[in-house]
Amino acid sequence: MIHEKSCGVVLYYMTKSSSAEILLLHYPEGHWGFPKGHTEKGEDDLQTALRELKEETGIGYVELVDAFKEKMHYLFKNKGETISKDVYFFLAKTSNKNIELSYEHQNFDWLPYDEALKRLTFDNAKEILKKTKQFLA
Repeated sequence: MIHEKSCGVVLYYMTKSSSAEILLLHYPEGHWGFPKGHTEKGEDDLQTALRELKEETGIGYVELVDAFKEKMHYLFKNKGETISKDVYFFLAKTSNKNIELSYEHQNFDWLPYDEALKRLTFDNAKEILKKTKQFLA
């Protein structure tokens, strides 16, 4: 079995009415999720997450929420091979909603928490979002 590791960011924006909007990306395979990607040699988890955020959204400056780091694990098949994947997510706030979407995605949306929870495709991503809400409460 192949093991992979990725890191990403649950990114939110506070509106003028003080409600949070969560950034979700629409992947070519059809699912909705958070910005994330593979760790490159020499990077730590946070460096990977911030690099991927910048590459996928154009957002390079964020305010990290200290002490939030959550792990998601899942299995999937690629060309008949089972892959075991760990993804570590950080939580960050942005004051910039302008997205420069990378070629890796087909769309994006800023959504209030309840709508983001409904839009997320996978249950493990929904659990990460629930943990961010609990953490911020």
